[in-house]
Amino acid sequence: MSLISTAAPLRRRLLVPALAALSLFTAVVPAAGSAQAHQAGLRCPHSACGSLTVGTPSLAPPATEPCTAKEQVVCRIREMTPAERLEARDVRVRYHQLLMDMGRRRCELEKAGASPETVARELVEMRNQAKDIARAGMTREQVEALEQRNREKYGNPLGPTADQLYAKLGSWEQVVESAGRTSASVDGELGLAYKACACAH
Repeated sequence: MSLISTAAPLRRRLLVPALAALSLFTAVVPAAGSAQAHQAGLRCPHSACGSLTVGTPSLAPPATEPCTAKEQVVCRIREMTPAERLEARDVRVRYHQLLMDMGRRRCELEKAGASPETVARELVEMRNQAKDIARAGMTREQVEALEQRNREKYGNPLGPTADQLYAKLGSWEQVVESAGRTSASVDGELGLAYKACACAH
């Protein structure tokens, strides 16, 4: 078997763990005005927090044409087989369950009068401790490679610290927003529709 014929399947096998890692460790700068919305006071629900509609990802064969999507992860999903997309969807569902837990905790802290810094630090810690989600489907070698990358980039095998995100984003309010942000484009590719907690807006 040639190297050319084995390269594509090998690359696709790496896409699911890569997608999981990107879900947890990619900070997104929130839209302008989010800090003001945070400071104005946010409505905290008393029971359910967030919702997730789970559908079926595309059953199309792996894409071979150049991808024009703005997000690299979307292009990677389109290169997957239908079975790999289902696996990636299940990993993504676990990620959204984490986001809903984080949303509930954010509501509790804000209702109790916690400062934006306190909220940000706890949410970042919750995300970084969710190692099982980031490592879903990874081999031992892939886990070691991910942790080494994080050590080199952040000095921490789990990912960026709250202080590093603060230095990058400029305020604790923005760290709070970025910790729970998700990509609607990625969700859509995997057949998901996510609605964040009411107090996250």
